[in-house]
Amino acid sequence: MTNIYTPQQQRILLITSLIIIAGFIIYGLSGYISAFLGAGILYVVFRPWFTALAIKRHWNKSLVTTLLIIFSIVVIIMPFLTLSLLLIDRIQYYSQHTEDILNLAKKAEELTGYQITSQENIQNLLRQGGSYASRLLPSLAGGALDFIVILGLMFFTMYFMFVQQEGFQAGLQKYLPFKKDTQKELGESLKNNVNANVIGQALVSLVQGVLTGATLWIFGVPDALFWGTVAFFMAFIPVLGTPLVWGPAGLIQLSQGNTSQGIGILVVGVVVIINIDNLLRIMLAKRMGDIHPLVTLAGIVLGVPIFGILGLVVGPLLLSYFIVLMQVFERQNKQQEKEVAIAKEKVEAEAEREK
Repeated sequence: MTNIYTPQQQRILLITSLIIIAGFIIYGLSGYISAFLGAGILYVVFRPWFTALAIKRHWNKSLVTTLLIIFSIVVIIMPFLTLSLLLIDRIQYYSQHTEDILNLAKKAEELTGYQITSQENIQNLLRQGGSYASRLLPSLAGGALDFIVILGLMFFTMYFMFVQQEGFQAGLQKYLPFKKDTQKELGESLKNNVNANVIGQALVSLVQGVLTGATLWIFGVPDALFWGTVAFFMAFIPVLGTPLVWGPAGLIQLSQGNTSQGIGILVVGVVVIINIDNLLRIMLAKRMGDIHPLVTLAGIVLGVPIFGILGLVVGPLLLSYFIVLMQVFERQNKQQEKEVAIAKEKVEAEAEREK
């Protein structure tokens, strides 16, 4: 029986069907997108280790992958989860006990002579901040089952990405709608972003968080461990970062009459903590990917509201991919214009010869 559709119509319907089905799949998995993003990030982070052990030394792939999963749980997931829960707990405490923050705001107003905002606005901001932090960071109390499912799906995906690495890479090369050169550029951009915003930035943030917490502890600021944890997360934000922690701490000490402590905190922050950030970035830039701070900052603003804490990496990655694809688009247009010009010259040359 003859099909009623022409070949062109069949192709259009095929593409439409694929888009519709893909939309349903993405919608159904949207609640677990962070698991697949996390698996991809861990794959890029641990790929050099996997290559060194499983490919070069011929260790068993399943064993190597299992060891990498155990390592990531012990060294990455558990400490990060502990820090997140500590931060959420304290933010929720301050959102429910706003009198402490109100007293600090009042002292800051007395020091500067300017009214920052009304007490009612500060209370509302604190409550909203506590609620937002609970949604942004992983919380066992808020959704233990979802967290376990996402974590399990992430490691399950990561396991097969490594164990079936050849098939995974071949599938990407086959189905991605880009030329090999473009795929290579996107892969390099992915590696640079993950290295810069996961390995490099996590290292810089850890050093800054430890220095901030130690500085506040030395100068007698209460809850130094908590504020050091806050500084660790804030350090992911370029330019602003840790000054949002040690700056107010120093000003509060000054407002309370603790002049030496306040000046000490501000001097250490300006001279040591800020400059250690610049020094480490220079040292790590060549080895871990040199990403422009503006791309990182704009990417964080874009990614965190959509992807949560993974937006610290995914946001800058999306912007980097956009920049790469725009460069590819520009290059291909220039190449096409060049080919058209060459073809036009050939036609004109043939016309001249015929005359």
